[in-house]
Amino acid sequence: MLEEIDEVKDVKLYSQRAIGIATFLGGPLAAGYLIRENYVKLGKQEKGNKSFLIGVFATILLFTIIFLIPDSIINKIPSQGFPIIYTAIIYAIVEKIHGEILRKHKENGKDFYSAWRATGIGFISAIVLLVGIFGMFYFAPEGEEIQLYNNGISKFSQNETESLVFYDHLDIKTDDELLEELETVSIPKWEENIKIIKKTSIIENLPNELVEQNKELLKYSELRLKAFELFRKSISRNTTIYQTDLEQVHNDIEEQLEKLN
Repeated sequence: MLEEIDEVKDVKLYSQRAIGIATFLGGPLAAGYLIRENYVKLGKQEKGNKSFLIGVFATILLFTIIFLIPDSIINKIPSQGFPIIYTAIIYAIVEKIHGEILRKHKENGKDFYSAWRATGIGFISAIVLLVGIFGMFYFAPEGEEIQLYNNGISKFSQNETESLVFYDHLDIKTDDELLEELETVSIPKWEENIKIIKKTSIIENLPNELVEQNKELLKYSELRLKAFELFRKSISRNTTIYQTDLEQVHNDIEEQLEKLN
């Protein structure tokens, strides 16, 4: 993972900032995935796979350390203390291995994935970690309930990933193509996600922590749906009058992601 790449290719990459955002939201697991994606785009599949495995190992190590720290000490640490620390570490690692090529990539006018895409991946990583943790604690007494919840969240995450691709298409697709994507993918995916959250919320014996998380996930899903519906209005009517509303919704989405984290 700590090896430099010394070539520039005509591919789309994740920026250092985007990786930092995803890491803060989803931990080393998200970082490992995005670093792997950059390596793969640059033709370094083996190094990419190694990076992802390191991300998985770092995640396991992080939570092992957290679980071993006495509650009396944990309670004194600010809630954002650990995310800030491991995000800073990952940021330094990305600077070491990809910093120069990412700067050259930008100087040469090459494309980067949107920060929204990275945010979505970080969010998905956070959900995977949270569900995994609760799965370990509740699998024995409530295995069926957790499995049902996991199945729902897995589909939710898939929809999330597929819908956020829209942001990468904003500058490269025609209005008609964007409208078709909104009608057939983005909006239906979030309508389905709202149904998924409502359905998983009524699973019997679901841990209170997951019930509370679902309340926030529902708010998040409704905001995502609202954003895509505003995009549809703006594009179909060829107007910018919804720009302020879109900016506000995206601000609300960021706040909601912070709550979920």
